[in-house]
Amino acid sequence: MQDWEVVIGLEIHAQLTTHTKIFSGSPIAYGAEPNSQANLLDLGMPGQLPVLNKAVIPKAIRFGLAVGANIGRRSVFDRKNYFYPDLPKGYQTSQFTYPIVEDGGSLEIEVDEQTRRIGITRAHLEEDAGKSIHDAFPGMTGVDLNRAGTPLLEIVSEPDMRSAQEAVAYARKMHELVQFLDICDGNMQEGSFRVDSNVSIHKPGTPFGTRAELKNINSFRFIEQAIEFEIERQIEIVESGGEVIQETRLYDPERNETRSMREKEEANDYRYFPCPDLLPVVIEQTDIDQEARAMPELPDAKRVRYQENWGLSQEDAQMLTASRAMADYFETLVDLTGEAKKAANWVMGDLSKALNQDGLTIDRSPVSAKMLAGLMARIDDGTISGKMAKQVFAAMWAGEGHADDVIEAKGLKQITDEGAIGEMVDRVLAEHPDQVAAYQAGQEKMLGFFVGQVMKASKGQANPAQVNAVLKARLAQA
Repeated sequence: MQDWEVVIGLEIHAQLTTHTKIFSGSPIAYGAEPNSQANLLDLGMPGQLPVLNKAVIPKAIRFGLAVGANIGRRSVFDRKNYFYPDLPKGYQTSQFTYPIVEDGGSLEIEVDEQTRRIGITRAHLEEDAGKSIHDAFPGMTGVDLNRAGTPLLEIVSEPDMRSAQEAVAYARKMHELVQFLDICDGNMQEGSFRVDSNVSIHKPGTPFGTRAELKNINSFRFIEQAIEFEIERQIEIVESGGEVIQETRLYDPERNETRSMREKEEANDYRYFPCPDLLPVVIEQTDIDQEARAMPELPDAKRVRYQENWGLSQEDAQMLTASRAMADYFETLVDLTGEAKKAANWVMGDLSKALNQDGLTIDRSPVSAKMLAGLMARIDDGTISGKMAKQVFAAMWAGEGHADDVIEAKGLKQITDEGAIGEMVDRVLAEHPDQVAAYQAGQEKMLGFFVGQVMKASKGQANPAQVNAVLKARLAQA
């Protein structure tokens, strides 16, 4: 590996968050019965004319602005011609010479505490193909065209990455960005965010080597494993005197290997030409200005603000901006409570733990930010202790109501009456004279023992701070 330099570029297919396909009115809901969401246009029937879904244009503009790229004022749809069983038209409607997002864009990544800027060559609009299903019918392949025509933004990077770790960092950063921009839901399991990796090797100071494309990987872990395998495969070929051929390969995660799928075509093999059924898309400055005004605060800026304004650590800020939904929940909680650090602890602690255990995303949390703020308020006003709050949260998560409802139903109000606490303290001290003597002899750690006994006597409902204060006063007088 030390004798070789690795060159990696990624092509990311982000499915845009529209309700219908890019050129037809067919819905794109995930999980429908095969071929139930494909109309005559999607099936490639003669005489059917495409109509551009105008909802895709502002989403592409928004992405271009976010990465600092040039927006193509006149973008053209082309026909990319090739045969595949799940492409009934015999061509894919895409963009080639005049994409919606031109050059000039970039994305910063951080690997091993080193920041690198990865260039973005272009991002173009296109339709997805269908899906071939190989394991549903013995000896046959099924074709599901529900996905045919689904709107995609294909984001093509410069070949600026030099390791599998950098490629994964870039893919993760892009995954985060498209979700924050609300242009893609980022669901990799459903195929909404797929990554093709172009990998080559060469000796430093020599021209780039022949690249192989690793197709349609939908897991960050698999991206890293596939690239690492491919690097080793290419090095072994070249060092054995062979030549790497330009091809498309599939990654098999069960065997942790890549396998040849087909030889990789060049652009001229696709016989691109402008689609005669679609007019060029002309974008005015007013369209760009409108998207610029609607641009949300981006993740990097959010992280800086969390650290500078609220005193959060870099690690905490990173976790709280893992998704736009997470950041929105956290910021709502801060607005309601005015307690950024306490809010961060709750979101990253009990809330995240519960979400992970139940396999939920934060936008499906049964405890809303308003409900959690209500729980935090009961801690602040002394109604319940921090320990009791965990019981209340668990009950809220189980659907037993808001904090006040749970506290009332379970009788979890904290004991704050100093007279009642004093009686419990006196009883505990009277029952443990040896421990009192040990404390007075200098064993101050016995205070914790007494606190525990009082809390036990109160069934956990005595205010811990008051218990400590009363104990210290009584012990000083003994």
